[in-house]
Amino acid sequence: MTKQLIDDFGRRVSYVRISVTDRCDFRCVYCMSEEMTFLPRAQVLTLEEISMVAQAFTELGVEKIRLTGGEPLVRRDIEQLVDDIGQLPGLSDFTMTTNGASLRKHAQRLYAGGLRRLNISLDSLDPERFKKLTRTGDLTRVIDGIHAAKEAGFTRIKLNAVILKGRNDDEVLDLVDFARDEGLDISFIEEMPLGDVSDHSRAETFYSSDDVQALIEKRYTLTPTTETTPGPSRYFRMADSESRVGFISPHSHNFCDTCNRVRVTVEGRLLLCLGNEHSVDLRAVLRRYPGDMPRLKEAIVNALPLKPERHHFTTDGDIQVVRFMNMTGG
Repeated sequence: MTKQLIDDFGRRVSYVRISVTDRCDFRCVYCMSEEMTFLPRAQVLTLEEISMVAQAFTELGVEKIRLTGGEPLVRRDIEQLVDDIGQLPGLSDFTMTTNGASLRKHAQRLYAGGLRRLNISLDSLDPERFKKLTRTGDLTRVIDGIHAAKEAGFTRIKLNAVILKGRNDDEVLDLVDFARDEGLDISFIEEMPLGDVSDHSRAETFYSSDDVQALIEKRYTLTPTTETTPGPSRYFRMADSESRVGFISPHSHNFCDTCNRVRVTVEGRLLLCLGNEHSVDLRAVLRRYPGDMPRLKEAIVNALPLKPERHHFTTDGDIQVVRFMNMTGG
C-alpha cells in the first residue's frame, strides 16, 4: 500500500505546488518589487531535481501537482519537465499557474505532455490598467494565450483575479462576463501578505471575498456548489452558465482546517504552510545524496510535523512573511 502523508492534525497531504522559477516576465504589484534580485542559477533546483521531487511525492500518495513560479513558461525546457511529470503513475490532476503571455508558443506541447488544467492570472480587462498592475504585461498576448490554450484542447481553464480596492474592484462584473463568454471558470483572490511591496498599502487595498460576491450578486444569483478542486476555492454556479465563480479567502474565510497542500519553492524548500516560514531543505538532501529516492521521501515524511494547524494572516497590512509570492509559488 502506498504510504500516505498525514499531518499531526489528521489532514492528508494529497497536493503539492512546485515552483520551477522565481523569474517572471511580469512584475505584478502584489507579487514582487519592480526591481527584483533573482536567485543565482546554482541555488535553483535543476529540472531533474524537480522531476525527482515530483516523483517522490507521487510515490507518497500525492495525486495532484501544480507547477508555479514566478512564471513557469520562462523556465528553459519547461516542456521537458511537463513531459516527465505527466508520465508519473498515480497522478490524477496536473496543472499549471501562468500569466498566459506565452501560451500561444507553448500550449499545444504542454497539453501533449499531459498537463490538463491551467490557471491563468487576469486582474484587468483594460489594457492600460493591466499594464499598470503588471508593470510590463501586454493584455492582448494574455487574451490570445487563453484562446491558444482552448485551441490546444484545455477544457478546464480558470482565471485568477486578485481584487484590490480602488485599483480594479470596478471590473469584477466585467471579469465574470468575460469568463462566461469564454467558457472559463474564475476565482477571485484576497491579496496575500507576502513580501514588502512598495506599490501600495495592503491595508488600504484589501477587498474581501464577501464584497466581491455582493457585487456579482447584483447581476447574477450565485448558488453554492459542493464541487471541489485540489485547491482552496469555494465555488458557486450561475443558473444560465457552465462557468463557475470561486473565492479564495485566506483572510475572511480561513480554509486551514481542510488544507491538503504543501509547497516546494524554487530553491527546494518544502514549505508546510503558505503563511509561515517552517520549512525543510530538500535541495540539501538532493545534492548530498543524488538519486537517493528513499532518503528524499524520508525527508518529506519527517517534515509533516512542521505543518501548523493554521496560518494567521491579518488585514491590517502587516507582513507576516518576508518572502515574495514569486519566491513562494502561487
